[in-house]
Amino acid sequence: VHLAILIGIALAIGVYLIVTTVLISKDGVFYIERAQQFASDPVRIIKAHPPGYPFLIMAAHKCAALFTDDNSNQAWIYSAQYITLLCRLLALIPLYFIGKLLVGGKNSFWAILVLIMLPYPTKVVCDVVREWPYLLFLATGFFFLLWSAKSGKWWAFGLVGLISGLGYWIRPESAQLVVYGLLWGAICVFRPKLWGVSRCKNLMALVLLVLCFAISAVPYMKCADRIVPSKINSIIKSFSFDALPANTEVPKTNAVNPAYNTAEIASGNVLKAFSAIFKKVGETLMWFFVPILLIGFWVHFRHDVKYDERVLITAFVVMNVTMMVLRYCYIQIHASERWTMPLVAFTVFYIPVGLQVVGNWLDNKRSQGKEKTVTCKDKRLSWFVILFLIGVGICIPKLLRPAGIEKHGYRNAAKWLRQNTDNTDVVAVPDRRLCLYAERKGLLYDKTVTVQTKYIVTVTRDEDRDQEIHKSSKKKYSGWVNERKKEKRVIVYEAP
Repeated sequence: VHLAILIGIALAIGVYLIVTTVLISKDGVFYIERAQQFASDPVRIIKAHPPGYPFLIMAAHKCAALFTDDNSNQAWIYSAQYITLLCRLLALIPLYFIGKLLVGGKNSFWAILVLIMLPYPTKVVCDVVREWPYLLFLATGFFFLLWSAKSGKWWAFGLVGLISGLGYWIRPESAQLVVYGLLWGAICVFRPKLWGVSRCKNLMALVLLVLCFAISAVPYMKCADRIVPSKINSIIKSFSFDALPANTEVPKTNAVNPAYNTAEIASGNVLKAFSAIFKKVGETLMWFFVPILLIGFWVHFRHDVKYDERVLITAFVVMNVTMMVLRYCYIQIHASERWTMPLVAFTVFYIPVGLQVVGNWLDNKRSQGKEKTVTCKDKRLSWFVILFLIGVGICIPKLLRPAGIEKHGYRNAAKWLRQNTDNTDVVAVPDRRLCLYAERKGLLYDKTVTVQTKYIVTVTRDEDRDQEIHKSSKKKYSGWVNERKKEKRVIVYEAP
């Protein structure tokens, strides 16, 4: 019943957000293009990027094609959004059961309900990114790992390895499940009573874990001609003396894999990384739930928590924070809410615990000096509900705001191009989403257009200056867009 309610609410919100989406993310365009190319050249896609998510989008589009002949880009967008929504709904199932093992069924229900109402984890479905497919495999594998550690079912390590390998096709970070399994097994080799299985079965479980991971992940590694993911290679190279630049001054850039990524320089960014990550976690939790989560986490772990939970949850938090810090310092000096989703999804279970603690404290403060009656005890639940409703009330305005609404001018410009240009026309654009929605061949440019095109699209604050730049071009369309909280004008020119 709990799962049916949670999935029903998540489904209703997800469909509403998909229907009202104005513009998907830039990464969403990337994944849709990969999905469109997957059928014709799968090997090239596999070599360039993990193919799991593009394959899911392609499969969803083929299923949709059974019921409609629409092959437009909008059909691809809907296919990508709905397969992502399906992965989100399925991911709620193992997440709920993880919470049930950690904090009980009732608290798990409230925790998943909070996760459903958080704006960013919910609206990321509309952006067409791989976070929820990744979380589906990560949560399923972690559930079997936690269940195995609690129940002594050593053979379940095979399922953990298999699921981890399948998730590797979507994001290589899914391999962290193998690390947790090896850690738990190594501890139990020295302390067999923790798991309740013999050392022989423990070793068999570890072999089964690695073997099943290899069965499902090695075909991708072989086809991609790499064992270590490219991002990890970038981090390893940044520690090499060969990567040291002659000038160690940090340039102001957010480029991926910058030349100044050395251990000495990046170590100075660790504090900035923690600050940026904490800020993004706070924004994901709408700040209201941050102190409540920390209180719940602290109180829960102060009590008699079983060793398996203490080890695996601590390892998960440490591993994911470490990955985010390394990514910030050595790959991309920029933090995103997308990075925080696994950490939030696997610690949200302690929010109901925190709500109970804070609710009890408020009730005790209110009833100081008064005799505690049954009525006073009942108020504890009411404080829990009041705090929960306050948090949901903070989330709802941002949750129900259509995705990409601030860039509605892009859709209007794309609509004009689709209705007033030929299919063969080439359009120079500053944002590849314009070409996706216009269904036209596009040339992405930064500041200047160096190749002959039929139309040029610009986004500017100074229309007079932009007109001077394109003084030999004829303005065809003009509309407003709110980009980075600044009013700008999106203009379509006919190129000379």
